[in-house]
Amino acid sequence: MNSLPLLDQHHRIHRSMRISVTDVCNIRCQYCMPDGPVQFLPNNQLLSYQQIAQIAAACTELGIEKYRITGGEPLARPNLHELFESLAKIPGIKDVALTTNGMMLKDQVASLVVAGLRRVNISLDTLQEETFQKLSRRSGLGRVLEGIEAALDQPQLSVRLNALVLRDVNLNDVVELVLFAKSRKVTMRFIEFMPLDASRSWTQSRMVSGSELRQLLSDRIGPLTPIASSNPAQPSTDYQFADDSRVGFIDSVTSPFCSRCDRLRLTADGKLRNCLFGKEEWDVKTLFATCNDDPLEFRHQFEKTIRDCVLAKAAAHGIDKAQFQPPERAMYQIGG
Repeated sequence: MNSLPLLDQHHRIHRSMRISVTDVCNIRCQYCMPDGPVQFLPNNQLLSYQQIAQIAAACTELGIEKYRITGGEPLARPNLHELFESLAKIPGIKDVALTTNGMMLKDQVASLVVAGLRRVNISLDTLQEETFQKLSRRSGLGRVLEGIEAALDQPQLSVRLNALVLRDVNLNDVVELVLFAKSRKVTMRFIEFMPLDASRSWTQSRMVSGSELRQLLSDRIGPLTPIASSNPAQPSTDYQFADDSRVGFIDSVTSPFCSRCDRLRLTADGKLRNCLFGKEEWDVKTLFATCNDDPLEFRHQFEKTIRDCVLAKAAAHGIDKAQFQPPERAMYQIGG
C-alpha cells in the first residue's frame, strides 16, 4: 500500500477512526433517537468483526493509529470483546477506545479490559431518574451508575464521562454532574447539542453553549483555567478548577474544531464517511464481495476508496451556514 499519509485538500492528516458496530440502542435519547418504533439494520447487513479487523489493518497501514468503537450502543452487539481481541493483534494500532451509555457495561467491562480496552467514555446526562426517563424515554439510571463504578474498579481503564445538555431538560443537573465526576477523580465533558437527532427537532434555543456552561460552573463551583492540549486534533477543550480537577467542553456548534479534525468514520453497514455531517458515503462492504476474498486486491481497492473519501472532505461542517441541511442519517445510524 502507498505509504503517503491520508491527507485531504485542506492539509489535514487523518490518524483516527470511529467504528460503529451497530445502530441498535436500548434507550431513546431525545438528542439522538426517534420516539416511536425503530427499524434497525438486519444482522446480514452489518460488517462482521473479521471484516472490521481487516478494514482496520488496512487503515493502520495508511496511518490510522487510533480507533473508537461506537454504536448505537456498541455493547448491544454480542461478544464485543472478540473485536477488541482482534484489533489488539494489529501492529501499529496505538489506541482502541469505547463509547457507551453504560447500561450494559457492568457485566462486560472485565472481559473488555482483558481483551485490550484501556479507555472508555460513558454517557451520563443526569443523576436524577425522573430526568433520565424524560431524556432517554427509558428507565435505567441505576444501571448506568453501576456501569460507571464497575469501570472505575478496573485500574487499567481510563474513564471519562460525557453529558449533553438540553436547556429544557437537564440544565439544572450540570453542577451536580461535575461534583459527581470530581468526587470520583474523572473528567466530565459537555457536548453541545448538534442537529443530528432523528426527529429533526434541533433548535438553537434548546442547545446550551459551552461558553454558557463555563460561566455557570465558574459562578457555582469556582474559576476555570484552560489547559493546553498535547493533541491538537482533540475535540474537547479542557479546563481545570483550583483543585486540579478537570472539565471538558466539545463545542461542535459554537466553536467547531473542523480545521484540525483528523477523524474518519465507518458505519455499521460498511460505509466510510469523512464527516459526521457529510452527505456522501463510500461503500466498503461491497469490496469484500467484488474482491473475491483476495486480500491483496481488497487492500488495493480499499486504499483507492479511502483516499477518495479523504480528498472529498469539506473544510468545515457548515452548521453556521444558512443553507445547512443535516445528513439523512441520525447520530445512532452514523456512529456517535
